Amino acid sequence: MSDYITFALPKGRIMQDSMELFARIGITCPEMNGDSRKLVFENPDTKFRFMAVRATDVPTYVEYGCADLGVVGKDTLLEQGKDLYEPLDLKFGFCRMVVAEPGVLLRDEDPASWSNIRVATKYPNITERYFAERGVQVELIKLYGSIELAPLVGLAERIVDLVSTGATMRENGLVEVETIAEITSRLIINRASLKTKHQRITRIIQDLERVLAEDVAND
Repeated sequence: MSDYITFALPKGRIMQDSMELFARIGITCPEMNGDSRKLVFENPDTKFRFMAVRATDVPTYVEYGCADLGVVGKDTLLEQGKDLYEPLDLKFGFCRMVVAEPGVLLRDEDPASWSNIRVATKYPNITERYFAERGVQVELIKLYGSIELAPLVGLAERIVDLVSTGATMRENGLVEVETIAEITSRLIINRASLKTKHQRITRIIQDLERVLAEDVAND
């Protein structure tokens, strides 16, 4: 089965967007059409395999060679720091990683004066690096659910989280203070696979570069 090219894709919208993009360069998998609880799909005619995994697990499957390529948000890559090749920004899944706090706090203080703060986040590594670069000591509280709840119940006055429209934050009385990074989905590749399956993987990269460039030219 080593002649297959295997993709690790996050379940949900990113998988859908990925397959729509791949279809434009001839990479399809009819087995994925319709509802299914399967986790591995194959197209034996073209020798492509697709694994449906949690977004946070995509870099691990690719790093360890269970998948040759993957699609994952830049936030996950920044947080995990895996040893992967990241050749392309796929230009979908756009959001921002921001620092936010209750509006009343922002009216009474200047973020430039922060020296020691408590922050709730799903992204402790990114958060720690960001504030360390600014010389701010930070007490991190790692959460897995709705980060916006933390300031409402006094767990932490500030949060670091992803926002798309910002509607959820506004509804909970939070305001964006600073933007840490703009996030999009990225193509990632196992470094060993890039050598052992160089021709096919390089063709995929080049074809994706072409259609992405066409999209930019048509905007």
